[in-house]
Amino acid sequence: MTRLAETFARVRAQKRAAFIGYVCAGDPDFETSLAVCRTLLQSGVDILELGVPFSDPLADGPTNQLAAQRALESGMTAARVLELVRRIRAEFPAAPLIFYTYYNLVFANGVDAYIRAAKAAGLDGLLTLDLPPEEAGEVTAACRQHGVDTVFIVAPTTPEARIATIAAATTGFIYYVSREGVTGVRKDAAVNIPEAVARIRAHTKLPVAVGFGISTRVQVAQVAAQADGVVVGSALVNCIRDNLGAPAKIVEQLAAVTVELAAGTHRS
Repeated sequence: MTRLAETFARVRAQKRAAFIGYVCAGDPDFETSLAVCRTLLQSGVDILELGVPFSDPLADGPTNQLAAQRALESGMTAARVLELVRRIRAEFPAAPLIFYTYYNLVFANGVDAYIRAAKAAGLDGLLTLDLPPEEAGEVTAACRQHGVDTVFIVAPTTPEARIATIAAATTGFIYYVSREGVTGVRKDAAVNIPEAVARIRAHTKLPVAVGFGISTRVQVAQVAAQADGVVVGSALVNCIRDNLGAPAKIVEQLAAVTVELAAGTHRS
């Protein structure tokens, strides 16, 4: 059983949803990013989603775009991202680690070589935002060969007929993007989540995680009541943005926010 499958089975037995935390690898610098990842995994994050810094992160709002910019300006490269994964894996051998990335970064390094290297570093899953499953044959084949789970997205606008195609290409979990547009904090959780999750589950037995716009404990609880996983990104990245130049404060605020949000994953 993979680390992702083991984690979803464990949290299901605990009658809660998995808490999936997103940060950009290398934001604001390598050592602080390592401390950030350590803090997240020690404070309640079940699955760590690492954004691979990219110059054109089209699915991301200003918060995560600026995080990627900070990481790139600090000197993060593909090699440094893999080194970060190795460092995290050495400290947290059981924690699932997934990349949130864009196809250009995979393609530019050679699909098979990139996925092989990511697996060797300790990666468990790959979510390539701008790669539809109909065009992902090379990536899914390499992931299958090297034992990396695939994660694909279903959106509110996804036609019913495509959900089966997306599910067939996925081996890790389905990521339901609960809102149209880009990532970012929102005041309220999307209202169509129960219906959307039910639509997806009609096509797969894989876990369904919900993300985009989830930033409070109340919102986490609302989503956790319906989904197998809850993804929070911008609310965590904001802890970094608000304390730039003060690594100790980043870690302190991040720990408090993570503990608070993770508490919302427990179902009554």
